[in-house]
Amino acid sequence: MFQDPSPLAERMRPRSLDELVGQEHLVGEKGVLRKTILSGKVPSMILWGPPGTGKTTLANIIANQVKVPFHTLSAISSGVKDVREVINQIRPGSKAILFIDEIHRFNKSQQDALLGAVEKGTITLIGATTENPSFEVNGALLSRCQVYMLKHLETSHLTTICEMAIQKDEELKKIDVKLKETEALFNLSGGDARKLLNLLELIIKAEDGKKVVITNEKAIEAAQRKTVLYDKKGEMHYDIISAFIKSIRGSDPNAAVYYLARMIEGGEDVKFIARRLVILASEDIGNANPTALVMATSAFQAVNVIGYPESRIILSQCVTYLASSPKSNASYRAINEAQSIVSKTGDLPVPMAIRNAPTKLMKDQGYGQGYQYAHNHEGNFADMEFLPEEIKGTTFYDPGQNPREDELRKFLRHRWKEKYGY
Repeated sequence: MFQDPSPLAERMRPRSLDELVGQEHLVGEKGVLRKTILSGKVPSMILWGPPGTGKTTLANIIANQVKVPFHTLSAISSGVKDVREVINQIRPGSKAILFIDEIHRFNKSQQDALLGAVEKGTITLIGATTENPSFEVNGALLSRCQVYMLKHLETSHLTTICEMAIQKDEELKKIDVKLKETEALFNLSGGDARKLLNLLELIIKAEDGKKVVITNEKAIEAAQRKTVLYDKKGEMHYDIISAFIKSIRGSDPNAAVYYLARMIEGGEDVKFIARRLVILASEDIGNANPTALVMATSAFQAVNVIGYPESRIILSQCVTYLASSPKSNASYRAINEAQSIVSKTGDLPVPMAIRNAPTKLMKDQGYGQGYQYAHNHEGNFADMEFLPEEIKGTTFYDPGQNPREDELRKFLRHRWKEKYGY
């Protein structure tokens, strides 16, 4: 049907800043990165954002604008040897851009191999990552790079991308394409421009006619025909991780380890899985079993040291333990409630008795007066006010209904029954 065999997403890849849709905070008229790119003097940088938001495209646009040799490596398939080969290709005194996709997958030694060339200015590094670079890029390399965060594409952006494809792509211009319904198309693409365009093309090819009307039903049918075991950059990624977390929260170790296997077989980053377990251990188990956070943190550290494939065993041990633990989100609810109060009440004055008084002037003004040192009292407890006057008596932490937190409730009731109602 189409003469050009390349995917629509590739045919529509922007070649200039003006063609790029979204990321106005970076490359719009007042974007922090636009002027830098147009000047041709770009620093080494890390582009951090969700899949399909334009990280690779932006790197290519920068290379076209700066007009220096452009080298590309994928952290999935490249190592220290590949990095050094690229660096050795660059003539002394000249410069080049090295783009590394999924740089978070590089280990410490691979990242260290970049340091010298980046520091000397031999290469301008552009790394792309979907993971927080604070965790995944070592400090020495991160300190030599600017970090730019790309945002999720909004519905208006996705609409513009579809309309541009219909109007400008040479293959689609041969067909009368109408966007009647786009909700399913946008939802299934998960805000990923690449996935969006490829799904749009799939719908059009399935119609095999001179006139195509895009509807929710057609988008769903097209997505179902495209069978994928586990798409790390699409909706399947979010579906599986959601099922994984909910299975652990629901205390089902069998379902949890099944979805763990789905992610491992699909090539998911084991550090991503381990990081989610650390969050879950605190959010969904908390003080019902404090050891859960210790277990998850140890698993995260072990996974970073051991790597794949052995890390799958560590993850399985942690997953089954967390799924089999009693659950409580009391700590999670407590911080949510406290933050909500802070946002409503602002910076309430701290009671004078518990203010710090490092100087004589502050002591003379009453700072610290009336403070009772708990360890000087029976049971290491002094009944005094710690919250600001305006919100005194507000209960943020309500222990969950489980054996461990029942003990905490008894302790708090003994101390604060009259004040907080435990």
